[in-house]
Amino acid sequence: MAGVSPEVAEFMKSQTVKDYNKEIAQYNLGPLWEAIPEIMNKTPKPQAEAYLWSKELIAAKMAEACQIFTPDRGGERRALYFQNPGLTYRKPWGWASTSQTIYAAVQMLLPGEKAPSHRHSQSALRFISEGTGAYTIVQGERIFMEEGDFLTTPKNLWHGHEHLGEEPMLWMDALDIPTLYSIGGTFFEPYEGGLQEPEVPDNFSEVRYRGGMMRPVGDDKYTVAPLANYKWNRTVDGINGLMQYEPDKHHGFALEYINPSTGKSAAPTLGTRMQHLPAGMHTQALRHTHSTVYHAHKGEGYTVINGVRFDWKAGDYFVIPNWAWYEHKATKDAYLFSVNDIPIMDRFELEQQQSFDSNNGHQEVTGEFKAAFR
Repeated sequence: MAGVSPEVAEFMKSQTVKDYNKEIAQYNLGPLWEAIPEIMNKTPKPQAEAYLWSKELIAAKMAEACQIFTPDRGGERRALYFQNPGLTYRKPWGWASTSQTIYAAVQMLLPGEKAPSHRHSQSALRFISEGTGAYTIVQGERIFMEEGDFLTTPKNLWHGHEHLGEEPMLWMDALDIPTLYSIGGTFFEPYEGGLQEPEVPDNFSEVRYRGGMMRPVGDDKYTVAPLANYKWNRTVDGINGLMQYEPDKHHGFALEYINPSTGKSAAPTLGTRMQHLPAGMHTQALRHTHSTVYHAHKGEGYTVINGVRFDWKAGDYFVIPNWAWYEHKATKDAYLFSVNDIPIMDRFELEQQQSFDSNNGHQEVTGEFKAAFR
C-alpha cells in the first residue's frame, strides 16, 4: 500500500485482517482501509477505455439492423450505441456507456419511416452524418435536417422523427444516459398519438434566431431550446473566421456550440464542438478531467491516446476517456465533431487540464489500435 510503512503494509496482508474483512462482508459492511487505494485516487483512473469504431463496422451492422428492426417493430429507434469495453461491468447493458458519463450512438432512418414521439429526463443532441429529407419534430416544431447540422433536444421535450426524402439518413445521437441512470433520475414517457403533429411553422427556431447571437427582444420563452438546429454552413463560416488567426495549439480551429439565450453550452449537461484541422496540423497533447466522444465528419488523420495511435477517417467514431493524454494529426483536411461532459464537471467544480510539456508537446507512440472491419 502506498504511503504506509512496511510494517503496516505487512499487517494489512495478515490472515487476521483477511478473516475480519470476510466476516463483516456478510453484514453488508466494508473495510475502508482496503477501499481507500481504489476510491481515493491521487488522479482520475477511469474504467473507460480509449476505443474506435470504424465506418465499415457501422455500415455492416446497420445494414443488418435494417433487415431486422424498424421503428415500429423491435424498438422505437434503430440505433447502435457505442459500448465502451471498459464499462461492460455496468448493468443492464453496460448502462449504454460510451464514456463514464456519455451515451453515443448512430441512428438510421429509411425513407418513409416514422419514429414515434416520446420524452425523457435525459438531454439529447444529434449530428447529421449523411443524407437529407428527414425532420425531427420537437415540441411541435418540425426541424428539417441536412448533413453537417447539429441539433439539440433538451430534457422532457416531446420529440420524434419522420423521413420524407429518398435516401437513408444517418446521424449521431448523444445523451447523458449513464449520468442520469447512475444517480437514479431516469423518467420516460411515450407520446400517445404516435408522431406529434406540427404546432408552429417548420424550422421556426432557425428563422427566429437568424441573427445568431442576437436574441429577439421581448418575452423569450424559448430559453430552454431557442435554436434547435445549428446549420452546417454557419459552422463553416465560423471556422473560416477563426482561420484568419493562429490556431489553438491543442484544438486547432475549434468552435463550441452554445445556447444563444444564455451563452452557456447548447445542451445543459453535454458540451459540443466542431474543430477543423488543416492537412499537416499536429496539435500538442493535453489531458483533462472531462471525457470526449469524437465523430470524424470529414478528412483523415490519427489521434495518439496515452501513447497508442488511433487512425481515423470520415465516418469513424472514437472515445477519449477522462484524464488521458491525447493529440491529433490531420493527414487530410479534417472536421471533427465532438461531445464532452464539461458541463457536468463544471457543475461539480472538477474540471482540470494539463499540457504535455515534454518532446515539444508530443507523445511517444508505443502502439497502434486495430479497428474492427477496417
